[in-house]
Amino acid sequence: MRKKLRSEFNARQYMLSEDFEAFYYSDTHFHNVGKHTHDYYEFYFFVDGGVEMEIEDRRYSLKTGDVIIIPPGVSHQVEVTDAEQPYRRFVLWISKAYWDALSRRSDDYVYLLRRTEATKTHIWHFGMIPFNELRGKLYHLLDEIHSTRFGRMDAITLAVNELVLHLNRAAYEQEHKETPSESRSLYGALTGFINAHLEEELTLDRLSREFYISKYHIAHLFQETSGISVHQYIVKKRLSVCCNALRGGAGITQTYEQCGFRDYTSFYRAFRKEYGMSPSEYKARPV
Repeated sequence: MRKKLRSEFNARQYMLSEDFEAFYYSDTHFHNVGKHTHDYYEFYFFVDGGVEMEIEDRRYSLKTGDVIIIPPGVSHQVEVTDAEQPYRRFVLWISKAYWDALSRRSDDYVYLLRRTEATKTHIWHFGMIPFNELRGKLYHLLDEIHSTRFGRMDAITLAVNELVLHLNRAAYEQEHKETPSESRSLYGALTGFINAHLEEELTLDRLSREFYISKYHIAHLFQETSGISVHQYIVKKRLSVCCNALRGGAGITQTYEQCGFRDYTSFYRAFRKEYGMSPSEYKARPV
């Protein structure tokens, strides 16, 4: 990493910012900090070094790819066991207020934290590929923090949000690895539900609630299985049902309303895009 992105370590255990702070440290002959707590969330990405971390009353030997999550009020300390090795890590602090704002935006931002609090598992290990992806997000965040470019503050906020969301996505995917048969079974259940409720409002949010699965996982499953998005699948199924109804003599207005389209304009545009003709032209075709 470029030297300008590295922070000089200090023992400060309070935030200067109202929202978040991020650091990259690379130390030798590190001076241990005593056991302490924070009133903010700490995300600690361990790169390498001879280090042990004590969280509450448990001690852990850290290894490359470990991500440690320390909620407010959780006591912890780091002890370097080999002072000759460079001790490298990224640290992200997020205030309670900013975290609450993220959680109100979407549950997807807080999946990992809720799993941490529910299981008391503070250390999550990621393989080389997902951890390197996280490091890339961290590099980008620090690069924005140290830049003077136009839109810097908004870019920093976007980078923090993207990093947190990416971390939750990586954790979710790691915990929900499925066999091909399991994926097919879930896909079948989802499409079956969609096909049975075409006249109702169908969104990723609703499917997520119905099946207790994250929106990202559903979207990824559809893209991988069918090559199209959930929304595209729903529109295609609705249009197919509309075609059958029109061929059977049903009226256009009755058809699009009963198939879940909110208005004629959206129905007309989707129909023409799919079939290259208007609904009335389709209906007028000889059988």
